Amino acid sequence: MKYYLAKIGYFLLTVWAAVTLNFFIPRLQPGDPAEQMVRKLHATQGQDLDPAQVEAVRVMLGIPNTSLGEQYLAYLGQLSRGDFGISFTYFPIPVMTVIGEALPWTIGLVGVTQILAFVVGILLGAFAAWRRDGAFDSIVSLGSTFVGNLPGFWIGLLILSILGFQLGWFPTQGGWGYTDPGWNGLFIADVIAHAFLPALSLMVTAPIGFILGMRNTMVQTLGEDYIRLAQAAGLPERRIALGYGARNALLPSVTSFALSLGALIGGTVLIEQIYDFPGMGRLMADAANNRDYPLMQGALLLMILAVLVANLIADLLYGVLDPRARRAS
Repeated sequence: MKYYLAKIGYFLLTVWAAVTLNFFIPRLQPGDPAEQMVRKLHATQGQDLDPAQVEAVRVMLGIPNTSLGEQYLAYLGQLSRGDFGISFTYFPIPVMTVIGEALPWTIGLVGVTQILAFVVGILLGAFAAWRRDGAFDSIVSLGSTFVGNLPGFWIGLLILSILGFQLGWFPTQGGWGYTDPGWNGLFIADVIAHAFLPALSLMVTAPIGFILGMRNTMVQTLGEDYIRLAQAAGLPERRIALGYGARNALLPSVTSFALSLGALIGGTVLIEQIYDFPGMGRLMADAANNRDYPLMQGALLLMILAVLVANLIADLLYGVLDPRARRAS
C-alpha cells in the first residue's frame, strides 16, 4: 500500500505542476491574441491598427486585464468546474467542444500506431536478443539505430511524396474525402485510407525504442544464473526464451510504453501538419499561431494528463508484475 500511495502522491504533485506550467508558458509568448486577430483583419483591408478595436476584441473574447496571479486563481477555479473557456480561434465555441471534435482522430492514430509499435518492437527485440551476434541481430540493431536518428518530419514528407503524390496510392490530406460521415463501411474505409500515410510515418520510428530496449534487457536477462540452470536442465529453447527470458525482460518495456506516449504525441503535431490531419496536433499548431490561450491550455493539459495517467497505470502495473518494486519502496 505504501508503494501505491507514493505513486499516486507523485502523480497528483506532477498534475499540479503541469497545470501551473500549462497556465504560465503560453502567456510568456510575445503578442496579444486580440491584437493578432485585428492585425489579420487589417492585413486583408490594408488599414492601420486601431487600439479601440483591439480593446473591443479583448472585451469580446473575455481576456482579463487583471494580474497573472488573479488569472491563475481564476483558472484553477474554472478547471475545478471542468470549464476550459471559449476558444479565441473558433469563437464563440467552447474549448471542450473544439477538442472533442479533434481528440478522437488523435486517439485513433496514436492508439493504433503505439500498440502496433509495442508489439512489433517487443517481438523483434526479443528475437534479436535470442539470436544475438547473428545476422538478424546485426541487421535489426544497426537498422534501428540508423532509422531512429532520422527526423520524423523528413520521413513523413518522404512517404507523402512517394506514396501520395508520385504513386497516388493514398489520399494526401484530411481525415476523410467525399463520403458523408457516419458509421458505415464506405466512411470507415475512407478514414482508414486517409490515416494510412500518417500512421505509416509514425510507425517507421515508433518501434525503435522498444526494439533496442527489449533487445538489451533480454541480453542481460539471458546471462542470469536461472537461465543457465534452465539450459542445463534440458528445457526446450522456446520455453527458455519466452517463459524465462522474454517474460522478465518485458517488465521495463511496460514503463517504456507509457513514457513513449509523450514523444509520440509530440511527433503527431508535425505529422498532422504535414498531412492536414484533423487531430490534436494540428489543433495545437493553430492555437499557437493565433495566441489562443484557452485552446492551447485545454489541448496541452489533456495531452499531459493522458501521458501522466498512462505512466501512473504503468507504475501500478509494475508493482503488480514485479514484487521487488513494492519491497524496494
